[in-house]
Amino acid sequence: ISGGKRKTINKHKPWIETTYHGIVTENDDKVLLDPPLIALDKDAPLRYAESFEVTLTKEGEICGFRIHGQNVPFEAVVLDKSTGEGVIRAKDKLDCELQKEHTFTIQAYDCGEGPDGANMKKSHKATVHIQVNDINEYSPVFKEKSYKATVIEGKKYDSILKVEAVDADCSFQFSQICNYEIVTPDVPFTIDKDGFIKNTEKLSYGKEHMYKLTVTAYDCGKNRASEDVLVKISVKPTCKPSWQGFNKRIEYEPGTGSLALFPSMHLETCDEPITSIRANIELETNHIGKGCDRDTYSEKSLHKLCGASSGTVELLPAPSSSANWTVGLPTDNGHDSDQVFEFNGTQAIKVPDGMVSTSLKEPFTISVWMRHGPGAHEKETILCNSDKTEMNRHHYSLYVHNCRLILLLRQDPSEAENYKPAEFHWKLDQACDKEWHHYVLNVELPTVSLFVDGTTFEPFLVTEDYPLHSSKIETQLTIGACWQGGNARMAQFFRGNLAGLMIRSGKLENKKVIDCLYTCKEGLDVQLPEEVASAVKVEFNPNQSSLTVEGDDIDAFDKVMQHLSYLNSRQFPTPGIRHLRISTTVKCFNEESCVTVPDAEGYVMVLQPEEPKISLSGIDHFARSAAEFESQEGVTLFPELRIVSTITREVEADTESEATEGADDDPTVQEAVVSEEIMHNLDTCEVTVVGDELDGEHEGLEVDMSQLQQHSLEMSSSNLGLVITGVNTMANYEQVLHLIRYKNWHTEALFDRKFKLVCSELNGRYISNDFKVEVNVIHTANPVEHANNAMVQPNFINPVHHASVDLSGHNLVNAHQASVVPSAATIVIVVCVSFLVFMIILGVFRIRAAHQSTMSDQENGKENEMDWDDSALTITVNPMEVKTHREQNSTSQQNVVGWQPRQLFTC
Repeated sequence: ISGGKRKTINKHKPWIETTYHGIVTENDDKVLLDPPLIALDKDAPLRYAESFEVTLTKEGEICGFRIHGQNVPFEAVVLDKSTGEGVIRAKDKLDCELQKEHTFTIQAYDCGEGPDGANMKKSHKATVHIQVNDINEYSPVFKEKSYKATVIEGKKYDSILKVEAVDADCSFQFSQICNYEIVTPDVPFTIDKDGFIKNTEKLSYGKEHMYKLTVTAYDCGKNRASEDVLVKISVKPTCKPSWQGFNKRIEYEPGTGSLALFPSMHLETCDEPITSIRANIELETNHIGKGCDRDTYSEKSLHKLCGASSGTVELLPAPSSSANWTVGLPTDNGHDSDQVFEFNGTQAIKVPDGMVSTSLKEPFTISVWMRHGPGAHEKETILCNSDKTEMNRHHYSLYVHNCRLILLLRQDPSEAENYKPAEFHWKLDQACDKEWHHYVLNVELPTVSLFVDGTTFEPFLVTEDYPLHSSKIETQLTIGACWQGGNARMAQFFRGNLAGLMIRSGKLENKKVIDCLYTCKEGLDVQLPEEVASAVKVEFNPNQSSLTVEGDDIDAFDKVMQHLSYLNSRQFPTPGIRHLRISTTVKCFNEESCVTVPDAEGYVMVLQPEEPKISLSGIDHFARSAAEFESQEGVTLFPELRIVSTITREVEADTESEATEGADDDPTVQEAVVSEEIMHNLDTCEVTVVGDELDGEHEGLEVDMSQLQQHSLEMSSSNLGLVITGVNTMANYEQVLHLIRYKNWHTEALFDRKFKLVCSELNGRYISNDFKVEVNVIHTANPVEHANNAMVQPNFINPVHHASVDLSGHNLVNAHQASVVPSAATIVIVVCVSFLVFMIILGVFRIRAAHQSTMSDQENGKENEMDWDDSALTITVNPMEVKTHREQNSTSQQNVVGWQPRQLFTC
């Protein structure tokens, strides 16, 4: 000790515990240590001595703590240097999910000696273990976006499927899923704490095909899943071998070509080993027309289209003005499908005499469509030619008896008196199966060949008979029964349906023509993929209404069924249902347990085609001079005829524009109507006279026969007009109709004639408007015969109007209409009229010179409205007509535009 002061020396190191344990909560920086962080130093003064002189020195004070370790996210801070108390705290927020525990070492150091801290002492290194406590910051998340499972109906499962959620929290408490819950109410399912779902009752496929459940999860901190998960449980019916994956209703839009019927179909065999499969697919079209959809043209037109055009006589035509013997028979009216005639066992018709002139000596053909059931054990006559009076002899007939088709042909009396084939018998199932069939009989005595639906059948029996005895009795041709001339009544009535009965001169031997006559326009089709073409065998029936598929590879078989399609080639098909049926048989390795596949059924719905509107237009009112009517060429009735066909479609309107423009006008209008011109054929155009019938002695209608022949059209005429028939384009019909001419050789009493034109398609299914044409006759008086009261009328002067004369229709003027007047009065009137005529002539010449140019303009402007010829128009004045000079002059000043052709007359 020097100078009265005691010198202090830093002799001791600080002391701390050897191990510390701490806890810190994530997202917090305060660490709770056990034991607390306190550093002791023996150099420090005794704080608690009772008598001690304390001198404040820095020896024994704790200046800090030092942490050793790499990237340690903690720091140690001295709270009191004199006591050595300190704390550990986090530098930044801690994340338990990244690191749950931290371990590092810590060391305390004192402040040393003197002001510069010399001789600083450090403690030993202590180990610090700090655990990061978790907070429940994360919610459960499901491992999958959705879950799917399939169960079989009628079975109760212990577990259907398991859903699983995870939690990102680091602690066991908050990272564990403690509970799952089905949120969807009233479903027959439950879920346990491990996520296993099971059904609480037996499920029924008929009640529900699929259940959709919403499932959530909770962690042990009661946090709910951030997003619930969708669970789909499909109920599969008890495995039954069957065709699956097809729609029972298949809609066919006309004009769309081929339509796949079963694009997703497959055969379920319930894992039964199959050795072979055979399926028959049948399209039922018996209720459509004559067994399926065909063009509904007349049978005569169909024969022409198929190439059998010569010498054809149609015995069951559609009722019309020229063929009215079928009017009394019930029909389907021939609109949507083929026209057929029904015979109920009490009905029969007589064919007019002269319709059939076929000689049995020459080859001829009979063809007919027939639908006939088993019926009674009596003869049922289809066609019969028998004695008209006195006797009951059958010259030839076609009839059905006990499911046999029989053709009777008795030879002419002129033949030699010896036996010859007279009856040909065919035993046919088709004659009694109540289905439509097409029959063609080629007759070339002594042989007859029969085709049924294009297949040849030979007669099983041919009987012979003597020729008929010579007789002058006329014959009667009947359909549906046979006429008994001796009893004057019908007998052997037919029960069933007939259509298209034809007799044609010459044989019909071309198989293509015969096939064409009965082939359907609708049917089944299949385009085999190359990879399955060799593995599967496909066979069609003749009219493609059914097909058979055979194979042993189920996958290949399914592909064929998926490529099966329906096709209707008609432009305007018959709408309605076509039923589909699939009959399947399978063979297995074990025949005893082989599965049975039930029939699959559906239907094709052919939608209503858009109906065309056929419009006829052109010049409907014009005038011609009488000389043109009497000329060799006559007057053309339809020089500028135009035939147009349109369809009307409903299309969706522009919703955006309509919403702004017409929202307040009519909110219900959502569709727009659009007309579109289309092209199709016509099969009939009929020109009829309106008013009095045509008088063949002095008037008639003529057609260019070369044009008819060029376009394979036919024409029939009567006193009512003419009918052009045959299937051809609208353009070709226009050409023919343009050349129809009307002639009249005695026009003295004719003022006008009216005609009506109507065209149709598909045997009357679609009919045009009535296009009416009125043609007026311009008469020219003979100045020689009427020198005392006639004059040439200028072109621009109106004729005198007689309001009392009705010129509508075909009106003839009474040749003795003028009354006889006294001769004295006549002389006075003639003198007055002569003076009046002189004044008129003088005025007319002046007016004509002044208006010559105006007349040309008026005539040119008139052409579009009315075509008429007044080059030789003459007004003849009736001497009995009393008119003043002023009245006559006023009449002559009227403009020709107001002229009405039907008011021309001759006095």
